Amino acid sequence: MTTPFPQSFPRTRLRRLRQAPWIRSLTGEHVLTPSDLIWSMVVHDGSDPKIPVGSMPGLFRLNVEEAAKAARRARELSIPAIAIFPHIDPAHKDEMGSEALNGEGLIPRVIKSMKDAAPEVGIICDVALDPFTSHGHDGVIDANGYVLNDKTSDLLVRQALVQAEAGADVVAPSDMMDGRIGAIRDALEDGGYANTMILSYAAKYASGFYGPYRDAIGSATALKGDKKTYQQNPANSDEALREVAMDIAEGADMVMVKPGLPYLDIVRRVSETFAVPTIAFQVSGEYAQIKAASQNGWIDGDRVMMETLLSFKRAGAAGIITYFAEEAAAALGA
Repeated sequence: MTTPFPQSFPRTRLRRLRQAPWIRSLTGEHVLTPSDLIWSMVVHDGSDPKIPVGSMPGLFRLNVEEAAKAARRARELSIPAIAIFPHIDPAHKDEMGSEALNGEGLIPRVIKSMKDAAPEVGIICDVALDPFTSHGHDGVIDANGYVLNDKTSDLLVRQALVQAEAGADVVAPSDMMDGRIGAIRDALEDGGYANTMILSYAAKYASGFYGPYRDAIGSATALKGDKKTYQQNPANSDEALREVAMDIAEGADMVMVKPGLPYLDIVRRVSETFAVPTIAFQVSGEYAQIKAASQNGWIDGDRVMMETLLSFKRAGAAGIITYFAEEAAAALGA
């Protein structure tokens, strides 16, 4: 950064702009509001209204009825959208993730229930097979456990159409298969869903921060091996720009960087390079760390929650998917 003129002490005292809350607010470069937040929510196909997730203090799996109540709560808090992720009964899982294609399954029922309860709230649906497969991977695997790109993409197209038909506003492919954005966009256009948006998990890294999420959706114990052959190498940043460029060219309306805090540099590069809505995902491991440290009295949890969320805005994110959305929006509206 260059300055228009030399600055020197004592003529320049930068602390003058920090001495009172009103001046700090007036000169703040970035502002966090509830409209920046997307509520990350786990739903389940059982009768229990709420099931706690042990590795994510304060988080519950919600059944269909509770998800509808949460949609109304989002409307009250001015949270614009909810991203839903399923916990599927193991009895409904198989090698192909066939339940993802069930038009009467959990996700279609949740979408319809939430849209009936609060039609103004956007519903974002994860397009991936890992919650539905018996092996915990995001696609179809061969005899060696390798995820097959094209066969997986075909299933993802069908999954996205099921979600669009149920009323999803946004389909969000998180699988990292090559070419799936273009295939889904073509299918949406041909199927009469031209206005259904695509949020691409364009730069999704093979990260250690996903552990609690896999616990939440029930894939942690099922997962065989790792996801390094399809999720991005944490050592790479230029590759993220190639991924994003391809997905935009194929028809993505928005792009995502996941995880969030360890990849703020990627959020900045993507948002500045492409000038498209860039979403950061504050993932389960980030949430769990803050909650656990707060419970132990090591940090001020509320303060750190807000500080981390603001950091995404500072890096250039247009929105943040976070498990803190309800809590943060309530605090911002207080």
